[in-house]
Amino acid sequence: MLLEGSCHCNAVGFSLESHTPYPYMRCYCSICRKTQGGGGYAINIMGLADTLQIRGKPNISVYRVKLKSSGGGRVSSARRHFCGRCGSALWVSDPNWPDLVHPFASAIDTPLPKPPQTVHIFVDSAAPWVTIPHGIKDVNFAEYPDLAIIDWHRAHHLVTD
Repeated sequence: MLLEGSCHCNAVGFSLESHTPYPYMRCYCSICRKTQGGGGYAINIMGLADTLQIRGKPNISVYRVKLKSSGGGRVSSARRHFCGRCGSALWVSDPNWPDLVHPFASAIDTPLPKPPQTVHIFVDSAAPWVTIPHGIKDVNFAEYPDLAIIDWHRAHHLVTD
């Protein structure tokens, strides 16, 4: 599925192909919550890095998180791309997975398919004011689950061509 996205001020636009376009996973970790999440969480999907086309590259800034849990404050290998003009979070990339790019669902302009289930991750890190749903279609994890984005899509027969 071709996904098209942009920042709020339209200084950056992008497109990429995704076989896993269902925005099913909400991350409540402090990194996502503070760098992206309007509802106290962020939602990324997955796309193919070699299909990423970008308009407005000079307006893109990159943030690399300093990880507190590593003791010495190691810098994460993940790169969080955002618009340097309006601050909109756009996507995450990581040289450890060079074939993938993870756009934030909030930056996607293409209508995304509604997932049949919502997976809430890092719920132990949620802000105290956030209410995490516990319905029939909600699955909650204290940290990151063993099931990768592609695996979830396969398990639900939702991988697109």
